Amino acid sequence: MIDPHLHHVPRLGRHPSRFRLEATPILTVLIGSALTALPLVAQSPVMPPFGLLILLSWRLLRPELWRAWIGVPLGLMDDMLSGQPIGSAMFLWTVTLIGIDAIEHRMVWRGYRQDWLIATLAVIFCLSGGLFFARIAGGGSVRFALIAPQMIWTILLFPFVVRQCARVDRWRVMA
Repeated sequence: MIDPHLHHVPRLGRHPSRFRLEATPILTVLIGSALTALPLVAQSPVMPPFGLLILLSWRLLRPELWRAWIGVPLGLMDDMLSGQPIGSAMFLWTVTLIGIDAIEHRMVWRGYRQDWLIATLAVIFCLSGGLFFARIAGGGSVRFALIAPQMIWTILLFPFVVRQCARVDRWRVMA
């Protein structure tokens, strides 16, 4: 006997919730930023900035999703979670998003290699800028060579992160 309470509900014609559509990208960036708070002991920065990687992935996958100002609140949360000087990620992420907008307006089409190049330039800019702000706030003299392994690791990890964001995006828009 078939239970009348367990009937099949068709998925055609249904739409995902507005919360799911709008909150999923934001929550994934915040979770990525929170990963830097994991208790890992290292003598130099090796953990990639997952919040930045996820932000770039969403921005390059779905350009219509966010305006450039989203870098301010997401950057603030990243600054608070990562221990960077408050305002550094806010500034760097917003400038990066504005730069990506400017690049997109000049490009006729964009492919995988162009996205990786854009992400590479953004990672170099943000990590170098983060080092600059950390020097100003801490007053120390940290060399650029210290963040080079983190930078390379982050750039090489971008294709994996963008693929994971694409998977999450398929779930996000699925009814």
